[in-house]
Amino acid sequence: MTEQHLILGLGELLWDVLPEGSRLGGAPSNFAVMAGRLGDHATILSRIGRDDLGRQAVDVLDPLPVDASHVQVDSNHATGRVTVMLEGGQPRFTIHEPAAWDFLELTDQWVSLAERAGAICFGSLAQRCLESRQTIQTLAAQTSSRCVRLFDVNLRAPFYSGEVIQESLELATVMKMNDAEAPLVLGLLGLPAAGGSPSEQLRVGAERLLEEFPTLGMVAVTRGGQGSLLVTREEWHEHPGFPDKVVDTIGAGDAFTAALAHYLLRGADLETLNEAGNLWGSWVASQAGGMPAVPDEVLAGMVEAVER
Repeated sequence: MTEQHLILGLGELLWDVLPEGSRLGGAPSNFAVMAGRLGDHATILSRIGRDDLGRQAVDVLDPLPVDASHVQVDSNHATGRVTVMLEGGQPRFTIHEPAAWDFLELTDQWVSLAERAGAICFGSLAQRCLESRQTIQTLAAQTSSRCVRLFDVNLRAPFYSGEVIQESLELATVMKMNDAEAPLVLGLLGLPAAGGSPSEQLRVGAERLLEEFPTLGMVAVTRGGQGSLLVTREEWHEHPGFPDKVVDTIGAGDAFTAALAHYLLRGADLETLNEAGNLWGSWVASQAGGMPAVPDEVLAGMVEAVER
């Protein structure tokens, strides 16, 4: 039995409304559920409405290996919803506002959790409103120096800015983004784009971010079915990815991030981190929704494959 770490998914908990029905999601919540499946004490820090969708969210989370007891309930704002249209397996989002998760409240209980956390994952989307932005950044700042502070860039127009990205990177020890977001992030921060092959551009861009932000220790860039790139100040590693049949990509990046956090806390090297992230990301992409059930035999096989 590996040591269990407290891992926090901080930000949006929402319903993805797809043509075939609604599924519970939100990047930090998907992340927390996967971290719980991997054996950590994973906790969702979010906010839902005092409404039917909020009650349904609690019902969905109840049997899952995630602690939802710290999710706040808002009497004035509705549970979050995102209308999702899939085009060739790729999601297109309409994110409705305002939502309960725009009003995350800084509480003593949440601060206590942050102080004890081994890892905390927060994104850019949940910082679209000032109240949640201040709560997220304060909690990230309250963590210990040993905590893995993972900033997951999720650029959803029009809900992002260079200011939020800069403030988040000043707090983060690990940053994750995808290859389409990388040039946008560099542009928003006023950092020059690199030349060379696409792979070289991503690597040099990551190195520039590490130079710019002293607390940052690693930049992870996911490339869909083409794998991922991990860059630190000392080394870098590329993974080609796994050829899986894609059902939808919702939650695949969040599974990658959860595996990254889980194995980082166990001192894994870049090759192992990349292997674990791609294994779990590709498996979630082969399933429907961001929180698919993981059969015991799949979990055991994946854990064994990473350790091997």
